[in-house]
Amino acid sequence: MGKLEGKTIWITGAGSGIGEATAHAMAKEGATVALTGRRKEPLDAVAHAITQAGGKALVEPGDVMDKAMAPAVVDRIIKATGRLDILVNNAGTNVTARTFAVLTPEKLDTVLQANLNGAYYCVLAVLPQMRAQHDGVLIHTASWAGKYVTPLSGTAYTASKHAVVAMSHSLNMEEFKNGIRSSVICPHEISTPILNTRPVKVTEEERARMLQSEDMANLYVYIATQPAHVCINEVTIAPTWNRAYLHGI
Repeated sequence: MGKLEGKTIWITGAGSGIGEATAHAMAKEGATVALTGRRKEPLDAVAHAITQAGGKALVEPGDVMDKAMAPAVVDRIIKATGRLDILVNNAGTNVTARTFAVLTPEKLDTVLQANLNGAYYCVLAVLPQMRAQHDGVLIHTASWAGKYVTPLSGTAYTASKHAVVAMSHSLNMEEFKNGIRSSVICPHEISTPILNTRPVKVTEEERARMLQSEDMANLYVYIATQPAHVCINEVTIAPTWNRAYLHGI
């Protein structure tokens, strides 16, 4: 029996990268994984691979920036499985306009809506069920930029991820009495599709030295399988070859 047998897990940004790898890892541990992302086709592919391997997956397409999406998805997940144990709040984006000199209100809204408001919408949607269960785990993908201010990630992304860190700690302060634990993860560079928004392109050699999506999935499974009396508040994780050190950032 897997360590997550009988659990239902909702993963946003599940069509690629960290979300995809986490869906596979958690399904392998016996969980039913509900997959959300903006495009249905990648979600279908992930779900197909999981079910072919003997796992259980639900496909729930949606955009976290739509405030009506999260409550509707949560309702369907609970109707299908009877519970919702873990939220992997992973959806996010960035833009190439990373300095105040080129940032526009529209680009700012895109980043804040996806990274911060979308994360909040999902949290607000799952909390009632987790409170009723007196149990629940929330795992939020923040960033190294959520702890350290650098030009690399851009001002909007950095501000949004700092806010996600604050959100997660605030959740623990308020919801510990309801048996709910919130973990925020602050990774340095990961070889995922979001790197494609970098103004300066990253080489394949550089990608190979970065954290990989499977590394993050292993961490998320570890957090998800801790006993109920354990809360892992925050994790900062980086590749050994940390380019922040290399460039003195």
